[in-house]
Amino acid sequence: MRVLLTGGAGYIGSHTALVLLEHGHEVVVLDDFSNSSLEAVRRVEELSGKSVPVVEADLADRAASERALEDIEFDSVIHLAGLKSVGESVAQPTRYYRVNIDATLVLLDVLRERGITNFVFSSSATVYGVPQSVPIDEQHPVGDGITNPYGRSKFIIEEIIRDTQSAWPELGATLLRYFNPVGAHTSGRIGEDPSGIPNNLMPFIAQVAVGKRERLSVFGDTYATPDGTGVRDYIHVMDLAEGHVAALEHNRPGIAVYNLGSGTGSSVLEVVREFERASGQPVPFVIEAPRAGDVGEVVADPTLANTTLDWRTTRSLADACRDSWNWQSSNPEGYAG
Repeated sequence: MRVLLTGGAGYIGSHTALVLLEHGHEVVVLDDFSNSSLEAVRRVEELSGKSVPVVEADLADRAASERALEDIEFDSVIHLAGLKSVGESVAQPTRYYRVNIDATLVLLDVLRERGITNFVFSSSATVYGVPQSVPIDEQHPVGDGITNPYGRSKFIIEEIIRDTQSAWPELGATLLRYFNPVGAHTSGRIGEDPSGIPNNLMPFIAQVAVGKRERLSVFGDTYATPDGTGVRDYIHVMDLAEGHVAALEHNRPGIAVYNLGSGTGSSVLEVVREFERASGQPVPFVIEAPRAGDVGEVVADPTLANTTLDWRTTRSLADACRDSWNWQSSNPEGYAG
């Protein structure tokens, strides 16, 4: 397949690009580089030994995207482009709705016009809202109880895709609700390189361990969890990338929904301790008030993806911490270093 990978220069996108190439597919990256680096694509080419064409465009800008894609051939799409910070979405809701939803509307129109029916959308476990039960399977209610605009934007996009598929039965649309991506490629050549202050736990821990930041803020220690800190299902980014490729290769007309997670929850303090073991460095932290929009525990039931996609996680939290530290210590300034 020749895959258009939107957001392909980002954290998840770069690892997915590499796995696609390793599976024998061709990749075209579309990215606006607002929170990503062309260097990530160059390193994917280095690791794979294959060329990756790059289209620079803001997918939410219809005219610019149509011009940029006019002469680009592809037969499948993995849609990763979008804003992704829960906390930032609470502070900037209209920006999150505009960017995430508009980009998807433009992309779906392009697909319909070209008759491209193989479509994978990277959604999020945030569409489940406050979990009614844990672990969460795909039958868990979605939409109600979502605590932040980021999650609501993902839920709205899922509904848009469902409506589009109803009007266009040939479309095969797979919605991947993934949990908390962590880690990096084992080479240390590609990894998570957030702009400014990291919004996610592990890159912040890594920056503390490497001496870039003084301490970690742990938001809340009174949740109904074993140590009071938030529990999440952390999935290695390479497992996540392989899940995207499996979904693309198993796609059929209709709507399919899968959780991509490990099925195991880890608390913030457990992640801190595991990272200290992996890095050999202390990670000082301070307890802060809980963040708006956060919930206590979110863990996946990935059984459906395991059985239907023949996919499962093979990397542990310890592996993720080791690989994240390898990336951070080798690239203390990220791709700019």
